[in-house]
Amino acid sequence: MIEVKNLSKVYKPGAHPVVALAGVDLTVKQGEFVSVMGPSGSGKSTLMNLLGCLDTPTSGSYHLDGMEVCGISETELAQVRKLKIGFVFQAFNLLPRMSAMRNVELPMIYAGVAPRERARRAAEALERVGLRERMSHRPGELSGGQIQRVSIARALVNKPAVILADEPTGNLDTRSGEEIMAIFQELNREGATIVLVTHEREIALHTSRIVHFRDGRLVEDEPVAAPLDAREHISAALPVEQADCYIKNGEASER
Repeated sequence: MIEVKNLSKVYKPGAHPVVALAGVDLTVKQGEFVSVMGPSGSGKSTLMNLLGCLDTPTSGSYHLDGMEVCGISETELAQVRKLKIGFVFQAFNLLPRMSAMRNVELPMIYAGVAPRERARRAAEALERVGLRERMSHRPGELSGGQIQRVSIARALVNKPAVILADEPTGNLDTRSGEEIMAIFQELNREGATIVLVTHEREIALHTSRIVHFRDGRLVEDEPVAAPLDAREHISAALPVEQADCYIKNGEASER
């Protein structure tokens, strides 16, 4: 699904170039759930920007779902972002005046999806993440965990080849973070390819593989033999009746 070879990114803000990525090789297979870790300045955010086609590399190659995306035009990059990639951000990036439903519909508007189909797919995605009763609510009327679930629903609606999640639990409490990881794990069990950046090793241990960055280089590729099951952590943290979202038998539900 993702193959980068000798990928480098050098910024030239002044007299002294800054090497953000230095010759990175990385492969992510279809259906993998991979986390990216590293200290601040290690290059992980730069990597995600390149994988998300939000920036272009200085050198190297990047194949996404069989397509070479290095060197294509800005218009073509926009098409790749629109159709191939689902984004989930730490800061949510929802429009505050729009309902959850309208926020989820936005990527489909840009993709030219017909209104009736947009509504159907947005409702399906929100129900999938346990927000069937919150579709008309605006972000200000939702909890942090619910807002992030809207972001995940928005990332899903165009059926992307890969989901890129940048610190998706960073602004959430522990329980809400586990709920979000439970949704990601269920999506991955259904075949979704997910790449997730996190500072928290416990969050990374929910994935099947951790790649470690330092000083712009990939320094370790660590398999996770037995990923943590977020559903078990939710159950252990709170009685079921107190959890506002849980995953059971492959379905997200409100309590």
